[in-house]
Amino acid sequence: MNKKTHSGFFGVYPMLLAFFQADGSLDLNATALQVDALVRHGAHGCAVMGLGTEVNKLSYQERRAVIDTVAERLDGRLPFCVTVGENNVAGQIEFAHAAEAAGADWLILQPPTVGDLPEQELLRFFGQIADATSLPLGVQNAPQYLGIGLSNAGLRELHAQHENFKIVKIEDDPLALPPLLEATDGALDVFVGRAGLEALEVFRAGACGLIPGFETFDRLALLFDHLGEGRDAEADALYQSIEPALVFMLKSINHFVTYSREVSARRLALPEIHHRLGVDVTPLGQRLIEKIALQFGPL
Repeated sequence: MNKKTHSGFFGVYPMLLAFFQADGSLDLNATALQVDALVRHGAHGCAVMGLGTEVNKLSYQERRAVIDTVAERLDGRLPFCVTVGENNVAGQIEFAHAAEAAGADWLILQPPTVGDLPEQELLRFFGQIADATSLPLGVQNAPQYLGIGLSNAGLRELHAQHENFKIVKIEDDPLALPPLLEATDGALDVFVGRAGLEALEVFRAGACGLIPGFETFDRLALLFDHLGEGRDAEADALYQSIEPALVFMLKSINHFVTYSREVSARRLALPEIHHRLGVDVTPLGQRLIEKIALQFGPL
């Protein structure tokens, strides 16, 4: 685990969920409640607009509304990370500038949804956005979810060409970290997603941060703090207590966001839960949701 980072960012940055009202519109009050919970329960930062925020289901106007709401509610209390996922250079630059104007501290760039793009073209794509912002930035390197990504050598080349490229977010297991860190000479800060699965080992393998879901963030933030203060036994016990819930929820992206929203709504005491293009929640699923929410308690 590493707090001495190139970017200055580290720790647990939960990815906020999108909540919806009965008429299908965004519930921005629930967004604000999540922000308050992060501050109360020891998160080290706040992230939005990744796969966990269901960015692919939100309009441009909705995405802007989310980042503006989060920035206003945070009011500088935590570092703020925004994922930029437009499919063209102009769109990414526009959204990056909007995030910066709202108060984002750093950005994560997603690749365009073009599965067979040559690596040099992808490097040029990311490079044009890097040149258009002064913010520290990373890329989401998750070909297993996005169908496209950079090699470790490509990450090293992007860093060599653009000094504000300092971070990579991966959706991979601990075994991926040593070769990544070696190939990039340790020059990049590595954040890992996967809802926090295998959190202990990714930290021990060299990750400086996690970008998990919202539903277990308080436990994961405490785990990070335990490790940082040498309380390994407490960290081990804490992780073992949350791993079954992570394994249950992380079946697919849509399964994860549906069940995470159900658990999180109960922890936040939200009166109603509505989904946008979610998976079916079965009777057994409902029982497991109630069990997990009861185990973790209110936020």
